[in-house]
Amino acid sequence: MKRRNPTRYLVQAGMIAALYVALTYLSNALGLAYGMVQFRLSEALCILPLFTPAAVPGLAVGCIVGNLGSPMGVVDIVFGTLATLGAALCTRALRRVRVRRLPLLPALMPVLWNAVVVGVELTIWLVPGEAFTLPVFFTNALWVAVGEAAVVYLLGIPLALLLEKKGLHRQLFGE
Repeated sequence: MKRRNPTRYLVQAGMIAALYVALTYLSNALGLAYGMVQFRLSEALCILPLFTPAAVPGLAVGCIVGNLGSPMGVVDIVFGTLATLGAALCTRALRRVRVRRLPLLPALMPVLWNAVVVGVELTIWLVPGEAFTLPVFFTNALWVAVGEAAVVYLLGIPLALLLEKKGLHRQLFGE
């Protein structure tokens, strides 16, 4: 069993968190980060648990800080971060599952977690005072899933393939 370097782990997690925050704020500046349909560029990084366990806390911390700018406030900080953490843990657990060398199932984890958690979040807190209904939840969850899938599959998977093709995943993460 390979021994992990705690300093390297902390640096990797910190760099991933910093990248996530920067890309979330860039997405916000472009009007893409918050709302029912989100195209957060930072969500492409949700593929990184394929390569390092440090991506799990890195993504979670990045989400906390990135969501400080959310119009949903503390609700998004807490529940958005829980969605990101759950997705990262599942992505990490499924890191070896491939379909024709593509990490399609691991990449589905952020889509599902965000669709459900953020879908509930939007349904309950977007219009205060209205009752939670399944049709509204499914509509919200679908729109969140569409935005998440677009970023994860169109940016995240190509990022993973590029890192693997160039051997950068080993240089950057030592996994």
